[in-house]
This record gives sequence, structure tokens and C-alpha cells, in this order.
Amino acid sequence: MCGQVINPPGRRPPDLRPEPELGGCRWELCRRAPQPGQPSPAPAHPGPGRTRRVPAMAAPSRLLIRGGRVVNDDFSEVADVLVEDGVVRALGHDLLPPGGAPVGLRVLDAAGKLVLPGGIDTHTHMEFPFMDSRSIDDFHQGTKAALAGGTTMIIDFAIPQKGGSLIEAFETWRSWADPKVCCDYSLHVAVTWWSDQVREEMKILVQDKGVNSFKMFMAYKDLYMVRDLELYAAFSQCKEIGAIAQVHAENGDLIAEGAKKMLALGITGPEGHELCRPEAVEAEATLRAITIASAVNCPLYIVHVMSKSAAKVIADARRDGKVVYGEPIAASLGTDGTHYWNKEWHHAAHHVMGPPLRPDPSTPDFLMNLLANGPCGSGLPRRTCPPFMRITMVMSLWSILLTRGFLLHICCDDLTTTGTDNCTFNTCQKALGKDDFTKIPNGVNGVEDRMSVIWEKGVHSGKMDENRFVAVTSTNAAKIFNLYPRKGRIAVGSDADIVIWDPKATRLSPSLQSIVCSSDDMRPTSSAGEVIESDFDLHTWTSAASGEATLGKLEEPGGCFITVKGKHRDYLSKNSSSGC
Repeated sequence: MCGQVINPPGRRPPDLRPEPELGGCRWELCRRAPQPGQPSPAPAHPGPGRTRRVPAMAAPSRLLIRGGRVVNDDFSEVADVLVEDGVVRALGHDLLPPGGAPVGLRVLDAAGKLVLPGGIDTHTHMEFPFMDSRSIDDFHQGTKAALAGGTTMIIDFAIPQKGGSLIEAFETWRSWADPKVCCDYSLHVAVTWWSDQVREEMKILVQDKGVNSFKMFMAYKDLYMVRDLELYAAFSQCKEIGAIAQVHAENGDLIAEGAKKMLALGITGPEGHELCRPEAVEAEATLRAITIASAVNCPLYIVHVMSKSAAKVIADARRDGKVVYGEPIAASLGTDGTHYWNKEWHHAAHHVMGPPLRPDPSTPDFLMNLLANGPCGSGLPRRTCPPFMRITMVMSLWSILLTRGFLLHICCDDLTTTGTDNCTFNTCQKALGKDDFTKIPNGVNGVEDRMSVIWEKGVHSGKMDENRFVAVTSTNAAKIFNLYPRKGRIAVGSDADIVIWDPKATRLSPSLQSIVCSSDDMRPTSSAGEVIESDFDLHTWTSAASGEATLGKLEEPGGCFITVKGKHRDYLSKNSSSGC
């Protein structure tokens, strides 16, 4: 099944020339009408998502990035990158014509810098109606923050209520996002109940809308949670239509009973949130989901891996030959759950998310080690791989992956992608649960800081190299969700979603021991060939809008882009207000 890319207003979709289809897959693009005076791009395939195009910023038609170190997941090389009309047209040495840049060619000097594929955040919830509130980041603020941090595509979730139509939910999220987004986006769709209608709508979404992933909740009892038989049915349908199944893995029944117990004991603060959802309920649900998916030979993607126990279950399953992918998030890689016992209620409440951050302070380091433990043969120290895998699982894996048009290394690659679960609520919204932790809206931020956190905790610490960094922030996601090589790689014909990254620079950031937030300086990012730099004023995004308090500022080594007219403001004083 193919990946669905929804282009933002004002961006002309790249011209995808006809090419051999892989395993029956086709690109499904949601295209927009051209501006007056522009030729209409020939559609690669007819698609249903035609909407009105709005005026855009003028962007140079040609861009040359000179002298940078181009980093892909499998190799790095010093090269120039020529971009025309939002697509990489040439990659090589000395691409600048003799005599200097011709008219219409903008040149960016990237000497001494890394030139990376734009990041793909696999897990966001922009303007999500949830727990009697709505996440404070809309698609404009959220995607603007994503670009500020080097992420050029997000994948959000369309989530219907129980009994609701999956197709209607998909169209609703499209209507929210299309007028606002600043970068490419796509949508997973949630399955929150089961019927013949749901089965048929899943098929329609795959065949007609370009959706290729469906998420099932094993938590949020009586709201989104589905039972094992429903999981089995949904996984079976995912296999039948060629989609990836995703799960939020927690035991919803045990959580509900644990919450009752905590409240009966008089524990009403944010610490009760973690106490009623210990690691065991995440690990149990993770193993159960893998077992059910394996019974029907369906690929499985575990979202927001938060605990050592769940990560171990995933790593062991992969070594046993099961097709399962694990997604830690910026928050679980950057901090821990000791914040739930902070004396300041609002500080503790702003860390409430599901599954919760774990109080074991060694968890972030443990998860980063498994994330850094990439495919064998890539040049990094790896743990021992199994000498062989069971023939039935190998045949199933080859069948699934070859029909999807790619082959992703599975040996050793313990955790595979990274997201953020960016779902922000301000202090007033969090205060809905001031007397009852079960009513605190679940969610944290991170869409701007994911790349920097992984660089700091992974590359700067020596756990992974620059190629593995690209793999876990971009390439693996593009492969799994069938966006590769259009996304996740810098190569001729790929989208010009490019980040220029300075590995020696520092950026202003709050302490990584606090919630993941960011400062306001802007760095060059190319999204489909349009250079995004310091002209944006990003103080309105997630942190300022949600009033998330921070502990202070930290000079964070390594994880930053080239600073262009950086605006180093007093971040703490701006963002420590109530957010009301």
C-alpha cells in the first residue's frame, strides 16, 4: 500500500513522472489547483483530494546547496545538491557553473555542515478534541514548529468516536489541516470499534484515499479501547488490504481498576497517573498485540514506546523474526517520570501523557541504546543477532515487504523510528484534573525538539553515528509508510525536503531534564525547495501558547542548525506563565 502525502496550501506538488509500480502500489497525492498563470502539473494518478490552492510565498525556482556533507541512512559524501521546482535534480561535485550563479539560482554555502533529509515525525495530534478539551497546537502552529526543528513532514491521526465513520473522520481532519499546514503531512486513521462498515471503510481508505496505516487503542476504556477479538479482526483486515497495523499498547482494564484504587486511597495528583499505569500494563499489552498480529502474519507498529519492559518485548520479538516496529518519542528519550512527584502541580501535570513517562531515571538512556542499535553491517557495534529465523516468518516478511516496494533491515534494529506524540494542553486545560488525575488531558509537546534531542542524546553522546540519526528521524519512517525514496533520502528525484545541520553549534534550550521545549532561533530548512529561515516568528507555537514552564536554559552542544539572525530571547520569562 502506498503512502499518502498531503501537500500544504501554496506548495505545488512535485511532478511524479510515471514509473514502474511496486507490488501494485501507486502514489496517492492530494493535489491543489495551480495559481493563475502557472501550468497545471500533470497528475501522476487521479486522486480524490483536490482542494483550492491559496497564494504562497514566492520561492526560488532553483537552489544550489554547496559543499555540505550529504548524509543518508547508508552513507555520507561531500557533494553539491541542485534543487529545481521542489525536487532534487542533481547531486555531485562542482555543480556551480563557471562564472558564478546564473540569474534565478540561489546558492547556499553548507561547507562544514551536514545536509540531511527532512525529519518525519510519525506521531502527532494537532488540534485534537480529547478529554473534554482540544490540544492547543493547531495545524499551523504545530507544523511551523516542526519546520523550526528540522521536521518537514508530520503524520497525524484521524480518530473517529465509537460508532463513527472512519471516512468522515479522515475528511474532518483534512478540513482542519489543509488550510493551515506549513509542511507536508499525512494521516493515520484510528479504528475505535468494529463492524462490517469499519471493514469496508478501511478498504476504501486504502484504495481511494491513500491511507496505509490504522491505529487501534488497547487503552482509554469506554472511549477508544478495542478488545482482543476486535484487534484480531482489524489486524486481519490490515493484512488483507496491505496496511500497517498500529497499537497504543496498554491494558485498559487494569488501568481503569488501578485508577479507582488510587482515588480511593486519596491519591488525586499527577503521580496517580503513573501509579495506575505501571510498566507492566504497557509490557503486557505490547506482548499481547504482537502475539495477535503474529497469529495473522500482520506487520505491527507499536506507537510511543515509553518503558524498558515494553522495549525489551519488542526487541525480543524482532530477534524471533516477528515483523514489529517500535517508536520511542522525544519525551521518553529526553526525560523521565520523576516529574510527576514535583511539588509544583502544574509542572507535574504538564508531563502527564499516556503511556506515562517512567520514574526509572535510566529509561531514556536504555531506550536510546536500543534506538541506536541499528541494522547489522552498518559499522556500529551491534548486539549478537540470531543465527537463523523460522522459515515461516521469513517467508511472511519477504512477502509483506516486497509487495510494499522496499526491504527494511530487521536484524538487531531494536527500535526503529521516532515520533513525538505532540499533543499539547495549556495550564488551564490541564487544570481540568486539579482534583482528579484521571481528568488531566494527556499530552506533551516535542515536535520542534525531536531532532535536537535525538542528536544530543544519541549522536553527541557517541551512541549512534550521523547515518543512524537520519535513519531513525526520517528514512525508516519513509520506508515503513511507503514514502521512500520520495521522502527520507537526498537523491535525484527525491523531494527537496532538506535540513542544513551544524554539528558543532549550540542552541538555547531549556534543561533536557524538563519537558521538551525550544527557543525561538530559526535555522535554514528547505521544504520542497522553499528555504525556511529566520523570517518566521515562532513564539506563538506550542510552548508559548500552552504556557509550559521550564526549569531554565541550557547550552545544548551539538544539536542545532545554522543560526541565521538568531533571536536569543529570555525563554524562561516568556514561557513560565499560566498560559491562561
